Amino acid sequence: MKEVFERTETKMTKSIEHLEEEYAAVRAGRANPAVLDRITVDYYDTPTPINQLAAVAVSEARVLTIQPWDISVLRNIEKAIQTSDLGVNPQNDGKIIRLVFPPLNEERRRELAKEISKMAEEAKVAIRAIRRDAIEKLKDMKKNGDLTEDDQKQGEKKVQDLTDKYVKNADACFQRKEKEIMEI
Repeated sequence: MKEVFERTETKMTKSIEHLEEEYAAVRAGRANPAVLDRITVDYYDTPTPINQLAAVAVSEARVLTIQPWDISVLRNIEKAIQTSDLGVNPQNDGKIIRLVFPPLNEERRRELAKEISKMAEEAKVAIRAIRRDAIEKLKDMKKNGDLTEDDQKQGEKKVQDLTDKYVKNADACFQRKEKEIMEI
């Protein structure tokens, strides 16, 4: 039974970590190197993340600088950013690429808030699915005679408590990100 709880908690923790990774990639008006994590560059016929080809830094609040270690890949990085759904036009000076993030307008902030709300809801659905699987495992253990009915009920309550805790974590992540997005 302890193994079921540990596995359940590990999976729920991974759901929250995934949500935070998704939120890091959402552009909130500030320059954040994590927005480049999903963009890959064709480097010698191998899709490679930008952060493995260049130094990515925040030079100002709304400006990211990308300085490739191999200058020959500069054009490929620029093309990858242009073809991505980032919505920022790269400025190439021959050595460094600058990404200037414009301030978000009210309409775009509301769209992003809806988007991150959906992400939080997906995380909560995943957490509830993990709860369902854990409860099924406990029922199977009772059916096989490994647990008494009281142990099963206690186990289900403990799984529900874990679920409530991680759903609250997802809500807290959402509220933090929403506050960041709505901040002017």
